[in-house]
Order: sequence, then structure tokens, then C-alpha cells
Amino acid sequence: AKKISAREGWKSFYRGYVPNLLGIIPYAGIDLAVYETLKNSYFRKHDDDNEAPSVLLLLACGTASSTCGQVCSYPLALVRTRLQAQVLTNVPGAPELTMTSLLRHIIQTEGITGLYRGITPNFLKVAPAVSISYVVYERCRQTLGVNMT
Repeated sequence: AKKISAREGWKSFYRGYVPNLLGIIPYAGIDLAVYETLKNSYFRKHDDDNEAPSVLLLLACGTASSTCGQVCSYPLALVRTRLQAQVLTNVPGAPELTMTSLLRHIIQTEGITGLYRGITPNFLKVAPAVSISYVVYERCRQTLGVNMT
């Protein structure tokens, strides 16, 4: 951190901040909307059961919703990561890429599919975490007696 600060300045610690903020809004919105839509669809079809959805169902809803959110926001996460890595690999005198110039560069050199490079390991990491979070959320909500209808 001291070396980066001395060489690049304090601004280098905020590289990727803008794409991170821009990416979390669609990710969270899509993730929550898809999760609630899938869960409520289940409740509408099984409203006479009066039992809580299974852990497996909650995991499936969480995985599907997380996947949808990631597909929509992953290009910004990729740009954020590359901007942050730029601090470590920046060659003195090389032009510093901005969010938009990096997006353009990726599309020009790798095509649209380049915006999704590395998404599979991201799915393997994020989908289980988000799914488990939704299961814990639902179980806590039920334990506390919070009814969200």
C-alpha cells in the first residue's frame, strides 16, 4: 500500500470505484427482483400448503436470481477488476485507462464476449454464497415471525 501510494498517489486506491457503484445497482435490483418473483410464484402455486419453502427451493431461487444479476452486471465487475489490476501492472509512461476507454478496448480487442471473460468462476463463487444468504434470510425472517405478504 505504501509503494502504491508513493508511486501512484491516493487516487489509485479508488480505481474501479465508479464501475463498482454502477454495477451494484443493476445486480442487486435484478437479483432481488428475480428472487422475490420466483419465491412468490411458488407461494401462489402452493398457497394451500401453509409450509415454508424447502431449503432446496430457496437455494434454487437464489442461484437463478444471482445468475441473472451477474449476467447483467458482470462487464462492470470485469472493468473494475482490470482497473484495480492496472495499479499493479502499470508501466511508467503508459496511458492510464478510464472506465470507458477500457470498455472500448475490451470490445475492440476481444469482442463482446470479452466482457464476460471469467464469468464462470465468478458464478461458482457468487451463486452459492448468495443462495445461502437467501436461505439464512428466509429462516431468520420466519423465526422472527416477519410476514412479507
